[in-house]
Amino acid sequence: MLSTGLPQGSVPKLQRPGPLRERVYEALLELIITRSLLPGQHLVETELAGHLGVSRQPVREALQRLNTEGWVDLRPAQGAFVHEPTDDEADQLLVVRALLETEAARLAASNAGAKGIATLEELCEIGEAAVAADDIDSVVGANAAFHAQVMALAGNEVLAELARQVERRVRWYYTPVARQRGAQSWIEHRDLIDAVAARDEVRAQAVMRAHTEHTRTSYHQHARAEG
Repeated sequence: MLSTGLPQGSVPKLQRPGPLRERVYEALLELIITRSLLPGQHLVETELAGHLGVSRQPVREALQRLNTEGWVDLRPAQGAFVHEPTDDEADQLLVVRALLETEAARLAASNAGAKGIATLEELCEIGEAAVAADDIDSVVGANAAFHAQVMALAGNEVLAELARQVERRVRWYYTPVARQRGAQSWIEHRDLIDAVAARDEVRAQAVMRAHTEHTRTSYHQHARAEG
């Protein structure tokens, strides 16, 4: 175990083809989003390069880009550290997410067909199985896929693009509370499917609004418990 503290098997394989700096950036961002690299953790270029099997240069370039995007803090004379989000940062992001997804739920109830609803049900089954197996990575992945499908069913590309811009940070905030939310999150997903299938736009909005608020509340409870 190196001082960067990466769990065994957590380092993603660098996919080819594509510019090396882009692949290193994506790998490091995924490690941050999944909390394999924790908020506040010191990022040592040589150790990260060793983990990824690359030289220091693409790692340095990736860290600079991640700093620009707010994922990493570069501190003079100290080095790079995974950004520690403030309560306000998290709250603002999760409030925006709630606005986008509540409208998406309404539009999905108006537009979704049988095939789209069946896909939601399949994703819900995957998520429920992941919860039962206590497979948090799969829970987070299934949750992201479920919400992406709701957004797709909404049929509004501008709304979908805005959602894509915040999706990675939503995963970052959701990952530490996925176990805490547990089966209840998927019960709420089932309620949303029922509302969409019934073409009940008002109920779909209400269910999604409550669902996203529960996640926001859970995140703040977790943050307080972690100090």
